[in-house]
Amino acid sequence: MRMILFFGDSTDQIFAVKCSSLLSTSDIEKLSWLFAERPLIEAETISGEFFGPRATMITPWSTNAVEITQNMGLEGIERIETYIAKDLVKNADPMLVTSFITLKQDLFDVDILPEEIQQIEDIAGYNKQEGLSLSNEEVNYLNQISKSLNRPLTDSEVFGFSQVNSEHCRHKIFNGEFVIDGETKKESLFKLIKKTSKIHPNTIVSAYKDNVAFIAGPTIEQFAPQKGDQPSSYKKNQTESVISLKAETHNFPTTVEPFNGAATGSGGEIRDRLAGGQGSIPLAGTAVYMTPYSRVQKERKNSPFPERNWLYQTPIDILIKASNGASDFGNKFGQPLIAGSLLTFEHQENSKKLGFDKVIMLAGGIGYGKKEQAQKLTPKKGDKIIILGGDNYRIGMGGAAVSSADTGAFGSAIELNAVQRSNPEMQKRVANAIRALVEAPTNPIVSIHDHGAGGHLNCLSELVEDTGGTIQIDALPLGDPTLSAKEIIGNESQERMGLILAPEDASLLEKIARRERAPFYVVGEVTEDHHFSFVSEKTNEKPVDLSLSALFGSAPKTIMEDQTKQADFNEISFNGKQIKAYVEQVLQLEAVACKDWLTNKVDRCVTGRVAQQQCVGELQLPLSNCGVIALDYTGKKGIATSIGHAPISGLIDPAKGSVNSIAEALTNIVWAPLEDGLKSVSLSANWMWPCNNPGEDARLYSAVESCADFAIALGINIPTGKDSLSMKQKYPDGDVIAPGTVIISAAGQCSDIKSVVTPVAKAGEGSLYYLDLSQDEFHLGGSSFAQNLNSIGTKTPTVIDPSYFKTAFDTLQNLIKQGEIYAGHDIGSGGLITSLLEMCFPSLDIGMKLDFSSFNEKDLVKVLFSEKAAVILQSKKDLSELFSREGIKVIELGEINSTPILKINDLELDVNQMRMSWMATSKALEKHQTAPHLAEIRAENSVKQPLKFEFPKGFKGLIPSAKTNKIKAAVLREKGSNSEREMAYAMDLCGFEVRDVHMTDLIEGRENLEDIQFLVAVGGFSNSDVLGSAKGWAGAIKYNKRANTALTNFFNRTNTLSLGVCNGCQLFIELGLLTPEHDKKPKMLHNDSGKFECIFTAVKISESNAILLKGLEGSSLGIWAAHGEGKFSFPKTENHYQIPGKYLYSDYPSNPNGSDYNAAMLSSQDGRHLVMMPHLERSTFPWNWGHYPNKNTDEISPWIMAFENAFSWLETPAE
Repeated sequence: MRMILFFGDSTDQIFAVKCSSLLSTSDIEKLSWLFAERPLIEAETISGEFFGPRATMITPWSTNAVEITQNMGLEGIERIETYIAKDLVKNADPMLVTSFITLKQDLFDVDILPEEIQQIEDIAGYNKQEGLSLSNEEVNYLNQISKSLNRPLTDSEVFGFSQVNSEHCRHKIFNGEFVIDGETKKESLFKLIKKTSKIHPNTIVSAYKDNVAFIAGPTIEQFAPQKGDQPSSYKKNQTESVISLKAETHNFPTTVEPFNGAATGSGGEIRDRLAGGQGSIPLAGTAVYMTPYSRVQKERKNSPFPERNWLYQTPIDILIKASNGASDFGNKFGQPLIAGSLLTFEHQENSKKLGFDKVIMLAGGIGYGKKEQAQKLTPKKGDKIIILGGDNYRIGMGGAAVSSADTGAFGSAIELNAVQRSNPEMQKRVANAIRALVEAPTNPIVSIHDHGAGGHLNCLSELVEDTGGTIQIDALPLGDPTLSAKEIIGNESQERMGLILAPEDASLLEKIARRERAPFYVVGEVTEDHHFSFVSEKTNEKPVDLSLSALFGSAPKTIMEDQTKQADFNEISFNGKQIKAYVEQVLQLEAVACKDWLTNKVDRCVTGRVAQQQCVGELQLPLSNCGVIALDYTGKKGIATSIGHAPISGLIDPAKGSVNSIAEALTNIVWAPLEDGLKSVSLSANWMWPCNNPGEDARLYSAVESCADFAIALGINIPTGKDSLSMKQKYPDGDVIAPGTVIISAAGQCSDIKSVVTPVAKAGEGSLYYLDLSQDEFHLGGSSFAQNLNSIGTKTPTVIDPSYFKTAFDTLQNLIKQGEIYAGHDIGSGGLITSLLEMCFPSLDIGMKLDFSSFNEKDLVKVLFSEKAAVILQSKKDLSELFSREGIKVIELGEINSTPILKINDLELDVNQMRMSWMATSKALEKHQTAPHLAEIRAENSVKQPLKFEFPKGFKGLIPSAKTNKIKAAVLREKGSNSEREMAYAMDLCGFEVRDVHMTDLIEGRENLEDIQFLVAVGGFSNSDVLGSAKGWAGAIKYNKRANTALTNFFNRTNTLSLGVCNGCQLFIELGLLTPEHDKKPKMLHNDSGKFECIFTAVKISESNAILLKGLEGSSLGIWAAHGEGKFSFPKTENHYQIPGKYLYSDYPSNPNGSDYNAAMLSSQDGRHLVMMPHLERSTFPWNWGHYPNKNTDEISPWIMAFENAFSWLETPAE
């Protein structure tokens, strides 16, 4: 008997629990505990108005909540959803929730029966009806296939063909033939790009074979558990690495439903890297957002281009929700976001309507794999086809095809049907299972494929593209029993991977997957008959039964015919006497303004490998455009990455736009010392273009050709990329075309992660220099300055001589490696004046006195605001002389001083005033994602909370000496944990033999902790923080006998120590382990801001009983904090608690959560057990810190003393 139980309060929040059987009183008490002591409501219906999910949308929240109940020993619970009282909901998103008047027992009923397989007689009509984007040639091709088979094609086959052969998946335009001005071009766009790798393969290991590129990496230290299917100790091994590079766009889904669109875009890009070769490991991400103007600033509310009747979401909604979605996925998956970009633009001129109404959302990333695993193997007959990941839902149907069309071209029902569902914690589980195989001495994966556009059909058909295979449709996981065969085969539910393993190896993966709680399904076999079929033994039907050659198609080549159209924008008109006003206005454009509203909500420290992220200086402002991640924990080699784009420049001249995009990416990455200079760099080129509009196809060809030519001239390659060529938004009163855009993602091997140059100027560290890499005039076309004046312009700069650029780049690289460059910054959005100010912003009391008389250009407006490729350098050396040896001209501009005034000739700008203007837009945007008063406080305190450190007396900064006798310790993790590696490494450094223990090991009896003396519960998002941070984790311990006994026995022993960090802190607090003697226990609550906060802050250590913190008393140390529910709530006065660590400043944002008593840590009364919300394990090395006083001299930070103290205490016999 199925029924729905309701818990909660109808004036606040209702939990609806669907059960397949009656629950006992004990079960109901468990659920009440899980729902924060909300009681069962003794009623079958709940009166009132609520917002909640549709019956057809089983949310990821529900999936996690149901799993939590299963881990607590509850049986028969099928679905749990939450419904919020209508009065408490300010802005309900109609894409995600619907309104309810009375919650009834039919709340989850779906009056849909699985549709039977349809025989499609009229393929053209079906194409139009379903919005499949098939061309006439493709419809004819399918009719021919049908004729040759002597049967109608099924709905699954037609639908599947449309997805597999969509523009999104098959890149028909990039592989097509271009006829421009009557001339047939000799090379396709794809051949132009591929030519870069053919002429300059450099260190490429794999290109165009996967959805990710590999370039050669260094020998690195792998630090991993010995076994993935059981508890085992961490060990170090040397391995030859490859570096992965990938970028993906998710424009259409983000336009329609920004949160899930951007989240699944981030997740899809991560899966691309996971699927490289025989599997590889993602390390760090990047993000780019392009939308119309947000209009949060008054100046933009009166834009000459009036606001449109937005199809789905407003620009401000898209900016906030999309960045929330992408951030949320990375945060919960455990991938730091270390570089990014933002551009808002719209323009109306000469009947042209231009703007990013169809938005751009790019997710990029870097990672690594093992060199011997960089190529996929060939499947053999009988090999098992496996799916890892979640169930099938009626979600994402047709995403590949609809993404290939203009937004607004189809009915909203079809377009909404392509929106997806994000479950990052599920993807983390899958990734952990794959990671275990990649790190094993022998990786048994034959082949692996990401699961995204086109669903099972695209993923599995491409897995067996060279062999053939049979898929058992009944074996595919089913979260919604109403799905038809077509919907099962084609749905794009996320967080899944397809793999092929030999039969004898599949059982190992199954054990690993079960340990990681990653759903595992054997769904088919490789056949070697070049045939592909989905079969159902239950119904004896074959919804798909085609040869692979038929499925992948032989439709005629796409031909793109177009005529060149010259840009006809007006000249830029400006007044040279209004420079100060122009500066303040430009500083407030979203592209130029402070990005704190983006960086403060995204994890920039997880993995403990981040060597350079966006925020720099004592004020930790987001100013670095170069991201660097370490390849291991030895502090030597890493990967540098950056982004570049210039779409507004490209509107004037698409060829120059491409050159400027590459140049920007390179002037952003140059600050990391690269292994072999410029030659180390490889690029990803992602093309977003409004094809099939007059003049745009010609512009695209010009842009791609120029991009390839410039890369070849520089001696570098473009081994990966993606395209999205339907960048147009259709409105009833006319179309808005997005500027053709190429986003360049650069990556290269960093030779020394500790020597990255940042844009932090300092008095006494030398003079300031200007290095011109462009050699062009100071044109203003395509600049932020022009944009501010509602203009585009007629002339835009470019790079005149690629060989000069290359020589200048490598000369600068050599000086960076020699330690001769103290600070440096690229010149990009906002021009030279912005870059000069930005070098002053991250510190208090920094100014400049400069002389521009050496510039040939005498118009100060042009010099200050042109965005031509150049960099600014600070050095004690005479850079003019050093660069001149290589034939490169550098101009000395002047000196840096301690007076916060930027003086250029007769122009004087107050740095503090300019900083406030620069931060104004971020503050305005922040008010849309947090409490408005906190947004004000954040902006006000940004300059009042400089980082200040006091190191422990006698600290020498040396890595601990090796220990001969090891002490057994364990890292305890749950599904969703993401901090175990950095924690284990810090423990290992201090002499512990560290064991990897998963919660399933405790529950299933593989581990009992009897020989463990030091237990650390690590950070992350166990169960995606569903039902409260660590609530599900605590429930799995509280209501599981084996796990409860193991943990209770450990804490009852007097010779043990424990540490809980972030999620681990939340766990131990929820279980009451820090204050067992108290009747009322502390709680961990949501941050006062109501959102995830990431900040490099500081903590002051005071006297306490905490054993781990002995010798640190009186010190103030920098530390990363990254959490959403980090507020300590204490029911008693402060004197009842051991609070050994408090934030350096008690106010937000230094204290990111609003904890009672400004607490960052809590210790047990005997000092043996310690919890903290900030991450000491992500602050182990000086290069981890956002700001460190002796970065290049200390080998390790003072936080290592905590682990040394633990070892010393445990090593000393109890008296």
